[in-house]
Amino acid sequence: MPQHTPPYPKAHGLLDGKVTLVTAAAGAGIGYATARRCAEEGATIVLSDRHERRLAAAADTLTELTGVKPLAVPCDVTSEAQVLALFDAVVEAHGRLDVVVNNAGLGGTAPLAEMSDDQWHAVVDVTLTGTMRCTRTALRQMIAQGSGVIVNNASVIGWRAQHGQAHYAAAKAGVMALTRCVALEAAEHGVRVNAVAPSLAVHPFLAKVTSEELLAELAAKEAFGRSAEPWEVANVIVFLASDYSTYMTGEVVSVSSQHP
Repeated sequence: MPQHTPPYPKAHGLLDGKVTLVTAAAGAGIGYATARRCAEEGATIVLSDRHERRLAAAADTLTELTGVKPLAVPCDVTSEAQVLALFDAVVEAHGRLDVVVNNAGLGGTAPLAEMSDDQWHAVVDVTLTGTMRCTRTALRQMIAQGSGVIVNNASVIGWRAQHGQAHYAAAKAGVMALTRCVALEAAEHGVRVNAVAPSLAVHPFLAKVTSEELLAELAAKEAFGRSAEPWEVANVIVFLASDYSTYMTGEVVSVSSQHP
């Protein structure tokens, strides 16, 4: 039987004063939940997303909740020029960059034998190459500072197989490998790089595009018998971004019972 969702957590100032950028932060999923939790924990938030209308709405909602208006910068992570402009805007506004949460990703379902090159490239360019672009640009700023934290959003599907998900699984496995390699390069500069690997975190958009049967099937595979709330994934991201995890780098933390 599914266990009940725990109460929403109180804030403890875990990210006080840290300038924190979250990509793909519009909407109702993990990105916005992460931006909200980081703001509640005292971070100075920068929101980014390629959907300008939803980005503006997310910024307005966060302002109402926290009383502080975040910087909101539209960005498509498949564009190197837009990624560079995003990071320049953050540093120009706040003088530094302490935390980057790379949340942008794109899914899809297609058996490989029926998948086009365009379908493959669309998923990989956002999910893996977009994460690389943002990580690379963040590193340049953080190495110069001598500090910083990057948290990438991977997925348990990077470990386990699922029908029709070859492109997405390959991209998320790539995010995991990218995280581990970059962590070694960044450590000598005082920069940490980790990742979270969620399984099923249901939000209104996902529920709209996914059948109830599939959602129920996936939830039944979880130890708690339910999907995660987006903020439950965000809590783990907050931990990895905070000074409570200063000796962790190159790790992929599963937010699910489904891991190797």
